Amino acid sequence: MELILKEYNLKLKHTFTISRESIDFQPSLIVELKNDHFSGFGEATSNPYYKTTVAIMMKDLEKIRYIIEAINDITPADFYTKLHPHLEHDMFALCALDMAYNDLYARQKGKKLYELWNYSIDKNPMTDYTIGIASIEKMVTKMQELPWPIYKIKLGTKEDIAIVTELRKHTNAIFRIDANCGWTVDETISNAIKLKKLGVEFLEQPLKADNWEGHKEVFKHSALPIIADESCIIEEDVSKCLNHFHGVNVKLVKCGGLTPGRRMLQEAKKLGLKTMVGCMTESTVGISAIAQLLPLLDYVDMDGALLLAKDIATGVTIDYGKISYSELHGTGVTLI
Repeated sequence: MELILKEYNLKLKHTFTISRESIDFQPSLIVELKNDHFSGFGEATSNPYYKTTVAIMMKDLEKIRYIIEAINDITPADFYTKLHPHLEHDMFALCALDMAYNDLYARQKGKKLYELWNYSIDKNPMTDYTIGIASIEKMVTKMQELPWPIYKIKLGTKEDIAIVTELRKHTNAIFRIDANCGWTVDETISNAIKLKKLGVEFLEQPLKADNWEGHKEVFKHSALPIIADESCIIEEDVSKCLNHFHGVNVKLVKCGGLTPGRRMLQEAKKLGLKTMVGCMTESTVGISAIAQLLPLLDYVDMDGALLLAKDIATGVTIDYGKISYSELHGTGVTLI
């Protein structure tokens, strides 16, 4: 098996701002695993909050190239078990690798990945579309540029309620709010009451990730469901979220890929938590991998490729929130 690493700098349509940062370009690593006539693709993007860069990921993968390329014909679960000890310090790199191997494995079996897992796609949820922080006028303009049934609105400013109040005047769409750790306990409880009246479905990660006492307080008193993001990174975090959150948002790049991501979602379901998968502004490579998990989800945020000025791959397509799969096997990805 051959390991091929490709570095990209994905240009965004608009400056993308959350409570922590603003970006115009998203560095991304594409991992290709090639075996005879088959190739599988995976992706992980850089992220300063998690101190991860493409250069670090590439260096970590090069160190174990000899191990990766010696592997032949094992299951994705065994592949993950074998590679995890070498990359447990770099889950982003592990994600891209695990994603690529799952894709390759399914292609070699002549099936789409969700078919290999025996998932039914009859009740797949629709994806939201993200509106990053900007002036109220610019946020309204972004929303009007792309009419959508569900919007995820990034907040964490002093004008949060005013923003949502104004956006509500221009659409009847469902709103989801992501404060990216930008609120206090009191702000969250107070804002939840106001936002519920404005047609908001849930709040995502309003408090700092390690504020577990605060999460517990919000869980008890919030008028809206609370979904964990930064507080739910790896498999062990799912059970911690019980009685602190109403659901979890699993990010594949943070947990190490599709293999642990599936386990996290299954564990969350057992605990009665709502399930969601989010993206990290990936191209269609990463988004097509997320699509394989749709049958396990209550909610999904997989609009990353829609935020790009130019994509680097074809795969799943999205139209007014509805996801359609590629005809190809695996995750259905082809690099452009």
